Amino acid sequence: MTVNLPTPASPFNIGTRGSPLALAQAHETRARLMAAFDLPENAFEICVIKVTGDAIQDRPLKEIGGKGLFTREIEEALLDGSIDIAVHSMKDMPVEQPGGLLLDTYLPREDVRDAFVSLSAKGLNDLAQGATVGTSSLRRRSQLLAKRPDLNIVEFRGNVQTRLKKLGDGVAEATFLAMAGLNRLHMTDVPRTAIAPEDMLPAVAQGAIGIERRGDDHRAAEMLAAIHDGPTGQRLAAERAFLAHLDGSCETPIGGLAELDGGALRLRGEILRTDGSAVFADDVSGAIEDGAEMGRAMAAKLLAQAGPDFFS
Repeated sequence: MTVNLPTPASPFNIGTRGSPLALAQAHETRARLMAAFDLPENAFEICVIKVTGDAIQDRPLKEIGGKGLFTREIEEALLDGSIDIAVHSMKDMPVEQPGGLLLDTYLPREDVRDAFVSLSAKGLNDLAQGATVGTSSLRRRSQLLAKRPDLNIVEFRGNVQTRLKKLGDGVAEATFLAMAGLNRLHMTDVPRTAIAPEDMLPAVAQGAIGIERRGDDHRAAEMLAAIHDGPTGQRLAAERAFLAHLDGSCETPIGGLAELDGGALRLRGEILRTDGSAVFADDVSGAIEDGAEMGRAMAAKLLAQAGPDFFS
């Protein structure tokens, strides 16, 4: 098939959220497509779409409810043809997609680790008894309470710049961000310390960019195939199968990470009570092609250990 490539007169529309990080991810996608097909920048248009998760900043995500807080409006624009593709942070993506849409393209994964960010402390162990820490992530909150139940954890919403301002204003002594976001925004001046996955298992698909398209859009499919990163897809197949079997969302504290080593895949996963009082974790290795089944089996094992009302 010969691709009917976009032109400045008929650009390829890329849908995204409007945060600085979301725009950086859309720009990376555009740059990779430009390079793959030798196209000028104005053969693409970045379309900013407001989403529910960004519009509501005064309440925790778990109180807003539902899945797709950062994706729903973008997917609606994709379905009605307003945009050609949608660029997402994969850790925001529900495991189930609307009918007619496919998510089968991933860019090379960035650093998966969480970052400890503070203007005064170097790490979690440096925080005084009862120190105030800010986070909007239920996973991070639960992991922190499991390690340091003495901490006072407050809600911390907003982009990187907003959260840093809150630290400067003394709202909290520390917060947590994704290393991937800081790297993609080239924010080398942010005082951060990377946290090993052994100390804080990241969110499923953290550090990965996914690109969604309409299932019947063959032009988009062929263009995206040129920039798809296979190893990232293999890792996410395992992680998202784990998440899917747990029925995970922003309202459930879950960590998961798959890593490749030659022909083998290592998968780590954990589920936590929201108050940090219980953690169930597993660590398995197997063939890469068995990653999705490994994810489902791990989820079933952890759920059996935790019991039916664990997330209640």
